[in-house]
Amino acid sequence: MNLYYNGEGYADPTAYAGIKNVIREEKETKRRAFELIKIVKLIIRMAGFEPTERIQIRDTKTGREFK
Repeated sequence: MNLYYNGEGYADPTAYAGIKNVIREEKETKRRAFELIKIVKLIIRMAGFEPTERIQIRDTKTGREFK
């Protein structure tokens, strides 16, 4: 999905300029969350344990949850 174009397929640079920073921030938050979950799983395994349930975290800024 290319957000530079509107629903009819025409270029809409004004709308894209308004939301591109939000999109970038959401991608960065998602990347950090999944990296953190990966690190937590690694620490659990290095301590001689294994996760038995899904690890779930919530971003304090947005309230978005990641599993």
